[in-house]
Amino acid sequence: MRYLPHTDQDISDMLKVVGAADLDDLFSSLPADCRRNDDMLLPAPLTEWELDAHMDALAGKMAVAPEYKLFLGAGSYDHHIPATSRYLLSRSEFYTAYTPYQPEISQGTLQAIYEYQTLTAHLLGMQVSNASMYDGASALAEALLMGIRIKRKKKTVAVSQAIHPLYRRVVETYFRPTEFKVVALPYDAGGVTDLTGLEDIDGLAAVAIQSPNFFGCIENIKAAADRSHAADALLITGFSEPIAYGLLKNPGSQGADIACGEGQSLGIPRSFGGPGLGIFTTTKKYVRNMPGRLIGQTTDLNGRRGYVLTLATREQHIRREKATSNICSNQGLCATAAGMFMATVGGTGLRQLAQVNHDKAEYLKNELTRAGFKIPFATPTFNEFVVEFPDGFAATHQHLLKQKIVAGLPLAPYFPELPNAYLLCATETASKEDMDRLVKEVTA
Repeated sequence: MRYLPHTDQDISDMLKVVGAADLDDLFSSLPADCRRNDDMLLPAPLTEWELDAHMDALAGKMAVAPEYKLFLGAGSYDHHIPATSRYLLSRSEFYTAYTPYQPEISQGTLQAIYEYQTLTAHLLGMQVSNASMYDGASALAEALLMGIRIKRKKKTVAVSQAIHPLYRRVVETYFRPTEFKVVALPYDAGGVTDLTGLEDIDGLAAVAIQSPNFFGCIENIKAAADRSHAADALLITGFSEPIAYGLLKNPGSQGADIACGEGQSLGIPRSFGGPGLGIFTTTKKYVRNMPGRLIGQTTDLNGRRGYVLTLATREQHIRREKATSNICSNQGLCATAAGMFMATVGGTGLRQLAQVNHDKAEYLKNELTRAGFKIPFATPTFNEFVVEFPDGFAATHQHLLKQKIVAGLPLAPYFPELPNAYLLCATETASKEDMDRLVKEVTA
């Protein structure tokens, strides 16, 4: 669509209608010290072709696959996306974003979200899924608030330090202005959550762990559920790599009360960090405490199948003090993409994909171990793992970047106690040749 700005005459005519002398008059109600008086320092305008070239140059500075060999996960993962998913998602019926308030004209959107809910609930072994949250971090924070609502008078939640550090930061932001308390649970020598002393925390409403956790280590969800329930608290299981549950036992089968996390791996491109998809599932008895919206299946007066917005406990729909969340939308397009991916791959395909991801990461871990590097955590991992490099590896890391290899994420900024540790990831997109080259480069 061509951009047609207003002419000076258009602006003059509109100002006359509203009784303003000039554009500055429209802002006369603002105090003078709140208004900018000097011109904005903007670059000179570019032609359409110059702008295209400028954007291409900016994009060329970013390390993205397939030009770069990425061994970087940490909550965002490089996976192959089926061509069928890409094609179907680009259809205008799905790609046009709108909120499905009116079921009589929104059946396609409602059904797509219902299918997504069904598939995610099955993947995680839970009974109910909502129509998605913003991302994995907001889903975790909302789950903790839900735990406090369910346990009512209890005001403390315990959060594992092996959860993604950015997720924990969002939780802190959510809870800072409230009366509720967040207690940190340390990780042990194996890289998994240390639950000792959990029973001694007063007023504990919920416990949150992540599996696979930020280090890629697989947590014992069953043990965590048992200890949480013994303390009369809910267990919330988070994740950033849902494909892991194509291979691992799902949270629902191990006693989790809420399973939530990031769904980017399910057919959503990385796109320089976004958009994401907040998956949120729980058991049926807690459904009325669940944030967000839920699509249900019903029949019309003629007995035909139809879909409706069943629960929407949001402040847009009900009194604010009764709302379970102020998140006012779901990631409709991303949820549709995830549903298409799961339907395309299927249960058997997801299991095979998870196995390949596990095996590739294990191959890279074993090769680095054979090369003499230390793996600090002995706990089994999925997709990614921590490796300890010698002092001065930061320079090698930068050198490899110039060779178009991203050799993992340095953990020191998030975990100062791990100064030489890096988090490496290998998905099905990493070839044996690429992994062998990485090992050769870091040992050179």
